[in-house]
Amino acid sequence: MELNKIKPAEGSKKSRRRVGRGIGSGLGKTAGRGHKGQKSRAGGYHKVGFEGGQMPLQRRLPKRGFKSAQLKYNGEVTLTDLQRLEGEEVDLLTLKTAGLVSQLVKTVKVIKAGELSRKVVLKGIGATAGAKAAIEAAGGSVAV
Repeated sequence: MELNKIKPAEGSKKSRRRVGRGIGSGLGKTAGRGHKGQKSRAGGYHKVGFEGGQMPLQRRLPKRGFKSAQLKYNGEVTLTDLQRLEGEEVDLLTLKTAGLVSQLVKTVKVIKAGELSRKVVLKGIGATAGAKAAIEAAGGSVAV
């Protein structure tokens, strides 16, 4: 084999489509664009979602719902998560280092999901009424 004799694999190279080169080519006259209309003309096209002047689908459907940008700063922790956690005192930094909440989170709330059988002291962390009752029943406390 020599460098000047290397060729691409058979069928891997395909010549580009040359339109508008006479009737004999099979792609003459309208050059594959059909007859008349916006899509047949040079520079004539439309933006995505355009329906020819008809009210587009995204504007026909009602607006619905809202997602607050502040949600990424709020976190939730379950009683099961607290049960697995090492140590008695739990604060925001403890939860972040344990990977239970995102690093962006600024406020955390404990929700009543699962069981808690050991004493836990919450510092600077909120809790729902049910979670607070469960924590205090296990001998812990909630100091917000």
